[in-house]
Parts: sequence; structure tokens; C-alpha cells
Amino acid sequence: MNSITAIFLGLVQGITEFLPISSSGHLALLEHYLKVPGAGLSFDILLHLGTLAALVGYFWREWLAMGHALVRPSPQNRGERYLFLYLVMATIPGGLAGLLLEKKAETIFREPLHIALLLGSVGILLLVGEKVARHHRAFDRLTIFDAVLIGLSQALAIMPGVSRSGITMTCALFLGFTREASARFSFLLATPIIAGAGLHHLPHWFKAPQEDLSKTAAALGFLAALISSYLTIKYLLRFLKRHTFKPFAYYRLAVMALVLLLTFLYPAF
Repeated sequence: MNSITAIFLGLVQGITEFLPISSSGHLALLEHYLKVPGAGLSFDILLHLGTLAALVGYFWREWLAMGHALVRPSPQNRGERYLFLYLVMATIPGGLAGLLLEKKAETIFREPLHIALLLGSVGILLLVGEKVARHHRAFDRLTIFDAVLIGLSQALAIMPGVSRSGITMTCALFLGFTREASARFSFLLATPIIAGAGLHHLPHWFKAPQEDLSKTAAALGFLAALISSYLTIKYLLRFLKRHTFKPFAYYRLAVMALVLLLTFLYPAF
């Protein structure tokens, strides 16, 4: 893999991981239509480490506050202790789904037609969520019931095209949370799920043969994923203070329409 491809894959991973448009779906479509080579296990782990570093770098104050609340509990930091508990509860369904069903879901739903239908379906849900949601609940109004429901929705993200951030933000909208609160909880929830996925794949990484990847390409891919992830998180939270999720829903529908068009008009493509 050359440096240009590594940077390109890092940018795609970093941007699409946190926008509600499905990183795995986009990478699968790029691999199918543009013949962009798959990242490979070791490089895939490296890209996810880049996104994880961006999450920790952006939300380090929140994680530090939760850690302090757990070590030195007091009435003043009860909210941070509850938030940590909610994140744990929300992580369990997605973690179990990843352990038990990831390989099957990646195989069964990796065809462009399946990815397109899932992109469109979640896009429609996102539009409905924008239409019916009251957007009145702030981040500090989160309950354990909300966390469990959002965690259950996250389990669906093992299918390429659903989008972990997309489905969790959509679920939070239906629960009445503001757009910014929906995105913030989704981003915090991404930290343990990405870290857990990386730890789960590490033993396979050591056993599997390493792909042809130079240190320069690896470093550039990692940096591309880290920087693009950090900027995506920062500007999406800022964007959602004044705008809706509709552009992302329309984008998902447009990609679905394009893939359907290619599938039926050019089936050999």
C-alpha cells in the first residue's frame, strides 16, 4: 500500500466514522466500485487507533472527570458517575453483537445493494426523527433507560451501511434529546466500543501475516485518521447547534439512489 492510498483510507475512515453516514459502508462501496484495496487487518486497527486517539483527545476532560468521580465519589460528581454507568450499560449490547455476529453481518450485508438499502433506511429514520423529535432534552437529562435503548440500537451498526453514529444519534433524537446532546453521547459511546474492537482484534493481528505496509504509509494513515476524526467531531458538534441532521439523511438517500442505479443499469460494474 502506498502513502497516497494510506492517507485516502485514513481520511475516509476519520470523516465517515463520526458523521452519521457509515464508515464501513463507504469503505465497502469504494472497494467494490473504485477497486480501492481493503485496508487489511493491521492497517484497519491502526486507523481505528487514530480515531480512538481523536476521541480521547477531544473528550479527555469528560473521561478525566468520570475517572475522578469513580476514585473519589462525592455528591458533587454524582452526574459523572452516572454517566460512566450509562456508557457501560450502552456499550454491552454493541459489544456482544460485535463478538457474536460481526463476521456474519459483514459477509451477509456487504453487497452494494444491501449497503444501499441500509443507508437509505437509516436516512429515512433520521428524517423521521428530525420531524417528530421535540429536541428538548439536554445531555444531563440522560437516564439508564435511554442508555440501554441507545446501546441496543448501536448493536445494529455491525451491518455495513447502518452507521454506529447514525443509528445512535437517530435513537437519541426519537428519545427527545437535542441534536448536540445526541451527537455528544454517541461520540462518548464510541470510545469504549472502538477500544474494545481494537483489543479484540489484536490477537488476530499478531497471528496473521502482516500486509506490505511501510512505516511511512502507516504513520500517514494514522495521522490522517486522527486529524480528520478530531476535526469532524469538533465541527459536527458546532454544526448541530444551529443545523439539523437532514443534509446527512439526504446524502444517504442520494448514495442509495446512485448504488441502485448502478446495480440495475450496470449489473456487471
